[in-house]
Amino acid sequence: MPTLKVPGATLYYEQHGTGPLLVAIPGGPSDAGAFASLSAALADRYTVVAYDPRGNSRSVLDGAPDDQDLAVHGDDAARLIEAIDAGPANVLGSSGGAQIGLALAARHPARVRLLVAHEPPCVSLLADGDVLLREFERIHELHRASGVPAAMAAFARLAGFDQQPPPSNLPPDAAATMARMTGNIAYFVEHGMRAIAGFRPDVATLRAVRVVVGVGADSAGQLAHRCARALAAKLEVDPVTFPGGHTGFLSHTAEFARALDATVRS
Repeated sequence: MPTLKVPGATLYYEQHGTGPLLVAIPGGPSDAGAFASLSAALADRYTVVAYDPRGNSRSVLDGAPDDQDLAVHGDDAARLIEAIDAGPANVLGSSGGAQIGLALAARHPARVRLLVAHEPPCVSLLADGDVLLREFERIHELHRASGVPAAMAAFARLAGFDQQPPPSNLPPDAAATMARMTGNIAYFVEHGMRAIAGFRPDVATLRAVRVVVGVGADSAGQLAHRCARALAAKLEVDPVTFPGGHTGFLSHTAEFARALDATVRS
């Protein structure tokens, strides 16, 4: 699969299908493999490009890991679109990937035809954002004191997710994706979680870009769902409901693909 050298890292990406460009940005410790089923569902209509954000899985940093910078992530996405030479792009960002998409759209609006920001955890936009960001700091401290399992349990409680045991008997490709993502968790908690949650989108600039804020039909009350609604209010747009919950593109792939296609074509 192809790679792209960017300042400080080498990005791994996957490209499938033909048609208008759709760039998919995964969140948190995820990588391009999270979009494998969605890419397959859309490959008859779009050129779907999914990538591993720098520091995750196969997108290798040049040096030692440091705290993530969403502006750098946004620049990475812009360079990828430029390298593929098929922009401006339709962009789907999921969770932390939606935060990256918001940075991309604000910093490089000419590269973005449409951004679907699905449940971006822009905690700083909430009325209780300062309180919640202090909770993320505590989780970071817990990681250093007690390790990944304790930190991720606390993260799941704060985010409103149920902690599920890893699925068993996965197909080989899905098992490989799960193993890679598990390997990214320590990097996410140490260097990504606080930066992603604390990133404040440039709402004034984003009002001049076509941004669709997505929420999950099954995620009401969860932190990222609340954040997405707060962003929609700031942008003065109505949120668009997508099938499933925070990762509806995995649990309701066919329905999510249809909804995304309809949104892009609207």
